Amino acid sequence: MSTGSLSSQSVPVYAASQFRATDGANMGDAISFASELILDDVYELEFASEPQRLSLVAKSDASFRVGYDSNVGTHEAIVHLDSAVTFMSPDGSISDALILVEVDEQGDVAEIYLLPFNELSSKTEYRLVGVDREAALSKFAQVACVSFTRGTNVTLASGAQRPVEDLTVGDRILTRDDGVQTLRWIGTTTTRAVGEFAPIRIAAGALNNTADLLVSPDHRLFIYQRTDELGAGRSELLVKARHLVNGDTVTVAEGGFVDYFQLLFDSHQIIYAEGIAAESMLIDSRTRSVLPEELSESLGNYVPGHSDLPHAGLDVQEGLLDRPDAAGLLKKASSR
Repeated sequence: MSTGSLSSQSVPVYAASQFRATDGANMGDAISFASELILDDVYELEFASEPQRLSLVAKSDASFRVGYDSNVGTHEAIVHLDSAVTFMSPDGSISDALILVEVDEQGDVAEIYLLPFNELSSKTEYRLVGVDREAALSKFAQVACVSFTRGTNVTLASGAQRPVEDLTVGDRILTRDDGVQTLRWIGTTTTRAVGEFAPIRIAAGALNNTADLLVSPDHRLFIYQRTDELGAGRSELLVKARHLVNGDTVTVAEGGFVDYFQLLFDSHQIIYAEGIAAESMLIDSRTRSVLPEELSESLGNYVPGHSDLPHAGLDVQEGLLDRPDAAGLLKKASSR
């Protein structure tokens, strides 16, 4: 079952009504868009609130729309990335989040969402200490970019393995579909390993991998099923790492800091990391802002090998993976 666009992104959000100001100029009001926010207002999460998954689809016109598999929002409604906000807790810890605004067909606000980058507690006061209208897209791109963690061994054209942090632009990398390809750009970010930024650890052997593989949560792994154990209806699959978490062989590696590396080729590729076939970076409206300005401008709006979505239709519907033995089934399916 395909999830449709290759460029869909599922993120955890709270409805604005679940996150209200308990002190300050906007006391009693729900979190809103940037022009209505006042620094030093204190917000609290409604008791027992749970985030819902909002599916966002990146369109060719650089807009975002609600995906059909979203748990909230109206399918195909436009969503704007309004602003990046920063909160401080009483203990001095910092929480970053995005304000997303869904609009109706008339362009009026239909819903406002808070996308937190780390877990929020209903028993904590969050003081608004920062509002940035320019950083929303770049912050979102950090979540959207598929990334390998420091120490991940990538297979070169020669078959040799090299840690991702030792790769350089111009290196020749083995790909599944197009043979040997040249690495065009390498991005690096360091962030706290919490919430949406905590990597997923796939233990050695879980998917026939030679060593532990740690990747960003929405990094998609390529699986070739010799037998259709999942009932997906096809042999070639792309599976997001987060959908395989089972608390045993696939876990969330939360805590401390993590170094992420993004690998870009002329075309969206499937490469090999610790023996697992995994995707490289895809350029679209979600991820373009992480590229250096001169590189982004040189590529133009349409990037062959990326904009034409060469691996579209291979995504596995999350419902098929909502089972504790999903990783085991995929290992079994690819081993026969």
